[in-house]
Amino acid sequence: MKLYMIRHGESYVNLKDWAGGNVDAGLTPLGQAQAAALGEWLPQHIPHIDVLYASTMQRAQETAAPVAQAYNIPILPDDRLREIGNNKLTGDPWPSDGLPEYGDFWGSERPFATITPTHPQGESLMHFRIRVGQFIEEIVNKHRGKVVVAVCHGGVIELAFDHMFNIGPWRRCEVWSKNTGIAFFEYIEHPLREVWRLYYHSRVEHLQNLPQTDGRGPEIDSRENLAANSEQ
Repeated sequence: MKLYMIRHGESYVNLKDWAGGNVDAGLTPLGQAQAAALGEWLPQHIPHIDVLYASTMQRAQETAAPVAQAYNIPILPDDRLREIGNNKLTGDPWPSDGLPEYGDFWGSERPFATITPTHPQGESLMHFRIRVGQFIEEIVNKHRGKVVVAVCHGGVIELAFDHMFNIGPWRRCEVWSKNTGIAFFEYIEHPLREVWRLYYHSRVEHLQNLPQTDGRGPEIDSRENLAANSEQ
């Protein structure tokens, strides 16, 4: 199975001057342009995909739309691809109009504590890792030999690395993804070797003709924007 994991385009929650907290925001005009460029570029390099998954959050759905149109396939929404902190510890999503705010500590600092302290039933970093791992293991079994694309969030891609590399709860390396950055993994069914191969991460040459700002502020990771635990 070939798995392409793609971070969403620039969203309003990624902007340096964003002061609206954790909301289910859509893409900025630049983010829309990034998604369109992704949809145009991707079929030239990946001629065929079998299935397209996407986080149920607005910014991921808007990013997946041009990809779905380019390949003429449906988007399969999956709550397990939502960014960290936007699901309950049961794995169910918080309502889009009532997302909890993050605490003032980093997820990896307290991997077993809820990262949304005002919502005690919120997930921890390890709950987040479990749901990302469950998604990956399910698609391995469900789509053997297929080409799968998952449009998600930076934190999801980061924890996919943890799952595939078998990293414990006390992380020592962060994995950041650019907006619409593509990570390519392949699952190899071989009894004597590693089962996962990483070919590349955060590939963004489809953005080379786009500006890096939409006039509101530079594209940054919301790790700098929120006292939070997420790449949003």
